[in-house]
Amino acid sequence: MNETLLFPVGLSLRVALIAVLIAGPLGLGLAWVQQRTRYPGRSWVDALIMLPLVLPPSVVGYVLVLGLGRSGPLGPAIESVLGGPLIFTPSAAVLAAAIVALPLMVKATEPALAAVPRDEEEVAMTLGLSPWRVFWRVTFPHARRGVAAGLVLAFARALGEFGATLMFAGNIPGHTNTMPLELYAAYQSGADERALFYVVVMIALSMAVVFLSSRLTTQGGSR
Repeated sequence: MNETLLFPVGLSLRVALIAVLIAGPLGLGLAWVQQRTRYPGRSWVDALIMLPLVLPPSVVGYVLVLGLGRSGPLGPAIESVLGGPLIFTPSAAVLAAAIVALPLMVKATEPALAAVPRDEEEVAMTLGLSPWRVFWRVTFPHARRGVAAGLVLAFARALGEFGATLMFAGNIPGHTNTMPLELYAAYQSGADERALFYVVVMIALSMAVVFLSSRLTTQGGSR
């Protein structure tokens, strides 16, 4: 296989992995806040978290262009930090994928956190453990399968991201052409064998993700 054919596969895997490294900790923190605290405007925050999941991905991408593009309000500041524009770069693909994957991470993690026995956490706190240590020594071990399932689902969503990536990162061959974008380009140009290759790869990866997520949630439920 030539490098041109394999580049979108490697790029997609890297983008999805880095996106999960961003969305994972952030989603876990948001899930804990939403599950354990009550504050004014909580329902609005919950709706905002879910917004990238219900909006068309192209709308998410366009909002990113408006806010973080070169002429956006945050564009010049980002450009000064990065030494160049964020838009139309692999980093833009990572950010787009992380944003659309975040709601899945939050919603898959919340039930796992809700199932953690609160009395065990209270006992740990009475023994003098700080809230941070209670989380890592009591809460997280109970919820780890749900967290793992959330990470798997977030990875799958990031891997298959198309609309927001196309709007914000573009489809630049050898630079930002992830598998979904390359599949579309191959179909548009009539390169059926190339398109079929990416279809097979993405179906195989998706089946592996679904199987792993199912195993994690089933085992977590049985425990």
